[in-house]
Amino acid sequence: MQLLFSKYHGAGNDFVIIDNRAESFPKSTNLIKHLCDRHFGIGADGLMLLEKATNADFYMRYFNSDGNESTMCGNGGRCITLFAKNIGVIQSSARFMGIDGEHAANFESPNMVNLKMQDVSGVVTGSNFYFLNTGSPHYVCFVDDVQKVDVMAQGRAIRNSYNLDNGGTNVNFIDFTNDFINIRTFERGVEAETLACGTGTVASTIAYYLHTKNIKSEYTIHTQGGELFVKFKQLNDSKFEDIWLKGPANHVFDGQIAV
Repeated sequence: MQLLFSKYHGAGNDFVIIDNRAESFPKSTNLIKHLCDRHFGIGADGLMLLEKATNADFYMRYFNSDGNESTMCGNGGRCITLFAKNIGVIQSSARFMGIDGEHAANFESPNMVNLKMQDVSGVVTGSNFYFLNTGSPHYVCFVDDVQKVDVMAQGRAIRNSYNLDNGGTNVNFIDFTNDFINIRTFERGVEAETLACGTGTVASTIAYYLHTKNIKSEYTIHTQGGELFVKFKQLNDSKFEDIWLKGPANHVFDGQIAV
């Protein structure tokens, strides 16, 4: 069987995307893991299926590179929006469903996408960290210099020791200036650092705000793969709404692979 696919990335967070409106893709954990393998497959942090939805433009089904279906992916949401435009499913805006509910998206420019995220509530505050769910669970830790953090070792340790009843957590390390936030993220399911994490960027921005009370109309976040932007409205210390994640979405190439 020849499988048609497209490769996209958002700030270096890369994905295999497949049009599955015909429901022909075999949802095999081993197959998805193979396709995401950077040595023996196509190579990606995750795989997404664009599927039919009853009351939306499409459904976004997301799998981590370990082959398991997972929670919301913010960079993936922007990339699948561009994919949907490129294959004629949408035009200038989208309303799609993900595992966490409905999302809206629109284009600020051909490769810059605004993605509306779910409201956030129930933020947990620790001595030097915050834990919150932005469509995926995130532990946000403040450090002096993100470039000096052993993200693999420290990220894995926290990932495997917190929120275990719900499969562990993604882990974000951040430092900041008055102008921007620096972030590095260890992603569960990838089990490694990724160049950017959209839901982690949103979580880290909210944590930064709670930590500093620095109010801005839009926050700039420096990931290892590029800049992302976040804005939101605060209702109280643990409730946030009208959350938007802005960032690049790039089409890398199309191909086919025998499976």
